[in-house]
Amino acid sequence: SINCHVLRNDRSKYKLIYFNARAIAEVARQIFALAGQPYEDVRVNPKEWPKLKKGMPFEQLPVLEVDGKRIAQSYTICRFLARRFEVDGKRIAQSYTICRFLARRFGFAGHTPFEEAVVDSIVDQFRDYLFETRPFLVSLIGVGDGDVDTLKKKLFLPERAKLFGYMKKFLNHSSSGFLVGDSLTWADLCLAEHVATYCDMFPEMLEGYPEVRKAFCKIASSKDIARTGPESISACICDHEGCITNNYLTCPISLWFQNS
Repeated sequence: SINCHVLRNDRSKYKLIYFNARAIAEVARQIFALAGQPYEDVRVNPKEWPKLKKGMPFEQLPVLEVDGKRIAQSYTICRFLARRFEVDGKRIAQSYTICRFLARRFGFAGHTPFEEAVVDSIVDQFRDYLFETRPFLVSLIGVGDGDVDTLKKKLFLPERAKLFGYMKKFLNHSSSGFLVGDSLTWADLCLAEHVATYCDMFPEMLEGYPEVRKAFCKIASSKDIARTGPESISACICDHEGCITNNYLTCPISLWFQNS
């Protein structure tokens, strides 16, 4: 089972603003669900986005509002502030800054300074991997010019093998089944969300990586992630016509961009 260390008596009001898709906001939603923390899950209609864009710190989503106020800082400065959580009443931009903030707030960032540093190193490596494989993803969803099959063979699969090789090392040194320490961290959530994204399209995604498969199944089995509620999470399934899964982690990527 997943052992969650959650801060209690949090009276802050949270609002997560993103489009009606999982993508880069989904780990933040998962942290809220695992923490049992109420929040407002705002799904922006793309037709309304041009009018809202100028009001966002970096003119992009996702954005997290904490008690209705905003802060527009660089990735490094926001990480510094989030570690200390002296940002109540601010607005936070950038998806990874948001997730770091929430993970530290609700106990999913590691239990010691060393564990926290290892979690950060894994997520930073994962972020580099996503940047490297971005040409494949944008071609896959039809907004890039590259050949999907070529990019899959020459870019995505080699980078995936490298990433999963790193993850395998961490998992082999873990007695808990999680990447770091004895409980789930947001590094586990990043890995599981990525696996869920691609397994629908590539059944071979986890072939040769039983450790990663086992870790994914462990995380996806959490009642707080696998359930169809709360309402803000189930909406990610219900708004996508054709999704028949009961586990929102496995909602096919092909459905994200329909009717959004």
